[in-house]
Amino acid sequence: MSPWLVAVAKAADLCFKPSRHGVRFTDPAAEPPGDGTDCCLLIEARDPDGTRRPENDLELEIYRSGAELNLMLTRLGDELAPMLWHGSHPVWMEASSGQRCERPPDGAAQEAFCRRVRALLAGE
Repeated sequence: MSPWLVAVAKAADLCFKPSRHGVRFTDPAAEPPGDGTDCCLLIEARDPDGTRRPENDLELEIYRSGAELNLMLTRLGDELAPMLWHGSHPVWMEASSGQRCERPPDGAAQEAFCRRVRALLAGE
């Protein structure tokens, strides 16, 4: 497994305690982002006993727009849950319309996770 994916899983473990996480590319041919490469990750959640919790799974899209790095974090287990766009700052959007909305009660952990992933990418 890619050391970069392991680092993303550790960031998820830290931000979404007590869950444990596995991370994989949605496209098996994908590589860790770098040199303008875009990618999409599936972050699979498990409870502390190791039981899968697909309702807590996340999808993280990493892409560049010009020189700017952008992240889009989506909760897969809830189609109505707001999405987090994280560029130079976090923006929460309604999944159905794309309109801005307030941060959900559990949003601070998702914002912290995106900051950690951005830091990982900046350190490459």
